[in-house]
Amino acid sequence: MVRRFAAVSLLNLVWVSAVLAAALAGPAEPRAAEPPKQVEFVSRDPAKTTLHGYLFKPEGEGPFPAVIALHGCGGLFSSLDPERLSQRHDDWARRLVDEGYVVMFPDSFGQRGIDSLCDVRDRPLTVGRRARDAQGAAAWLARQPFVDPERLAVLGWSHGGTSVLSFAGRAEPKNTDIRTAVAFYPGCQRFADNPTWEPKIPITILIGKQDDWTPVEPCRDLAKRFPDEIELVEYPRAVHGFDAPDQRVHPITGLAYTASDTGMAHVGTEPEARRDSIRLVKQELERAFARNRE
Repeated sequence: MVRRFAAVSLLNLVWVSAVLAAALAGPAEPRAAEPPKQVEFVSRDPAKTTLHGYLFKPEGEGPFPAVIALHGCGGLFSSLDPERLSQRHDDWARRLVDEGYVVMFPDSFGQRGIDSLCDVRDRPLTVGRRARDAQGAAAWLARQPFVDPERLAVLGWSHGGTSVLSFAGRAEPKNTDIRTAVAFYPGCQRFADNPTWEPKIPITILIGKQDDWTPVEPCRDLAKRFPDEIELVEYPRAVHGFDAPDQRVHPITGLAYTASDTGMAHVGTEPEARRDSIRLVKQELERAFARNRE
C-alpha cells in the first residue's frame, strides 16, 4: 500500500494551527535512559562471527517485547564521540524504551574492523550478511528471561533498512518470531529487480520523496507488487535521514552510491516527517504485537 504524507487542509484553521504548533514543537523529548549494556552474540553468518550488541531495557523484570535496530552505512556511533551512539540511535532507543520495548543495536562493523561503508563501492559486508546478524540478535534476545520471544521486531536505517528488507525476504523458519519490520529510507532497487524476492513478514517503509541517496521509485515498485505486505509512506519534503533530531539539511559528498551517481546526496531533519514517523513506528509495533496476542 502506498500512502503519501499529505499537507493539512486549510478548511479548518483551528485544526491547522494546532497541527503547526505541534510540528514546530516537535516530538516530546524521551526520558533519559541508562547507558546501554554491551553484550555479545553470534551472527548467523557463515563465519559465525561474534559481535557486540548494545542493549537498552525498560525498568522491571518483563518479559518485554523487543526491537532489533540496524544502523546505517556510517556505523552505530557518533562521529564526534566514538564511545557514544549517534544522536539518532540514542533518540530512538530512549523513545522505544519509554514505550516499554527492549532495544538491541547489533554492531555489524566493530568486530569486523569496518569504520564505514558509505564511500565504499566494493563492500566487504553485504546486506545479506547483516540480515544474518539480525537473526543472531533475535536468537540471543529470545533466550533472555526479560524478553518475550514471540514479540520481536526489526528496524533499520538506510543500509540497515536495506538489510531489513533482505531479512524480511528470507524464507527461513528462524524469522517466524519477528512480527514486523520497519525500514527507514532503504535501497529498494535490488529487491525491485529480483522477481523471486517477496516479503515473509509485514514491512513498513518510511522514505522522503526528495531522497537523492536512496530514491523512492524502486520502493514504490515494491509496494505495488506487494500491496498487502508492504506499506510505503512517502514524505514530500523529506530527504535522507529526515528522522534525525535537529540536523540541518546539508549535502554530503564522496558517497559510493547515490541516485544521480555523482556521489552527492542531501541529509537532514524534516520536522513533520520526523514527528509522523515516530508516531507510525509506535503504531505499527503496537499493531503487530497486538495481532500476536489474538
